Amino acid sequence: MQLQERIDAFIKLGDFLRQFSNEVIQKNDKVEHNDIFFNGFKHQLKIAEEHNGWFTQENIQFALKSWADTLNKENIDTWLGAYNFAIIDSKLVAIIMAGNIPLVGFHDYLSVLISGHHVLVKQSSNDKHVLPYLSKYLEHVEPQFKGKIKFTAEKVENFDAVIATGSNNTARYFEYYFKGKPSIIRKSRNSVAVLTGNETHKDLKNLSEDIFRYYGLGCRNVSKLFVPKDYKFDAFFEAMYHWHPIIEKAKYANNYDYNKAVYLMSEFDMLENGFFMIKEDESYSSPIATVFYEHYDNLDELKEKIQADKEQIQCIVSKGFIESEIPFGNTQKPQLWDYADSVDSIKFLLSI
Repeated sequence: MQLQERIDAFIKLGDFLRQFSNEVIQKNDKVEHNDIFFNGFKHQLKIAEEHNGWFTQENIQFALKSWADTLNKENIDTWLGAYNFAIIDSKLVAIIMAGNIPLVGFHDYLSVLISGHHVLVKQSSNDKHVLPYLSKYLEHVEPQFKGKIKFTAEKVENFDAVIATGSNNTARYFEYYFKGKPSIIRKSRNSVAVLTGNETHKDLKNLSEDIFRYYGLGCRNVSKLFVPKDYKFDAFFEAMYHWHPIIEKAKYANNYDYNKAVYLMSEFDMLENGFFMIKEDESYSSPIATVFYEHYDNLDELKEKIQADKEQIQCIVSKGFIESEIPFGNTQKPQLWDYADSVDSIKFLLSI
C-alpha cells in the first residue's frame, strides 16, 4: 500500500468522525460507507459512555471533534513532509494503550499505520469500544488495511517493536518485559501552568479548559500551578466558576467529597469553591477535583526547576515564559507533530 493511499483513508476517517463531533449528531450522506457504519457507531458511543462513567457524551464528542479537525489533508501533509517513507520494512508494532481519556492511544495507532507497519493493539478495559469499530471503517475505505490491524486482550507476543503507555509502576514492568525490543515506553506525566498575576480574565478562563476537560484525567491536563509570592486567587476562582456544573457528575462529585474530607481531616490548608480545590503542594500529580500550587521567587529559578523536572512534565502552559509553552486553553488541542513526552514516534517507527 502506498503512503498516499494510507493518508487518503485517514482523511476519510476524519470525514466520518466529523458527523459525531457536535452535540447534535448529523449524518452526511456524502461520507463513504455511512449505510453500513453510521448507526453502528452511534451505538458504540452509547456503549462506551455506559461502560465508563468518565466518558461522558461531552468528553467523547470533544475527543472525536479533535480528531475530525486534525485528520485533514493539510495537517497530515504538513506532519509527514519532514520524513522519508521511501524505504519501509513493514514490521508488527504492538501498542499498549492507556484508558484515561477517550481515544487516548489513537495517535500511536495512526502513526504505526501511516508509517506502513502492521499494528497489534492491546487496549485498556476502560476504553475498548470505539477504536475497533473505527478500524473496521478504515478497512472498508481502504481494503489493503485488512490483515494489518489486530486487537488482543491477551499478553502481546511475536511483535517486532512496542509503544507502551502506563503508570510509573507499569513502566518498570514494561522496561523489563520488553527489553531487547525497540520500544517507546511512556510513564506518568502531568502538565503545569505558570502564572504571573498579569493574566487577563480570558487567559484564566481558557486555563479552566486545560484543568477541567476530561475531568483532569489526561497527562495534558494542568494539575499544578506555579504562582508568585502573595498571589491572590480571587480572579483565578472567578474564571473557573463557569465549570461549576461539573459537580453534578456523580463520579466527579464523589471524588471531590472524598478528597475534601481527607484534606479537612488531615488539617491541610486548601482553598475551595464548592466544586474545586487548590492546595499548596510540591507534587505534580494532583487528585481529581484538586489542583496543586507552588510559589516561586523569580522566573529564572523557576525555569531551572522545570528543566530539572522535565521528565515529570508533559505541557507547560504560560504566556511569555518559555519558547515551547502552550497558550492558555490549548493543552487538549495538540497538533499531529506534538509528540507525547517529546519523543518523535514517526522517526522511531521509520528506524525499526
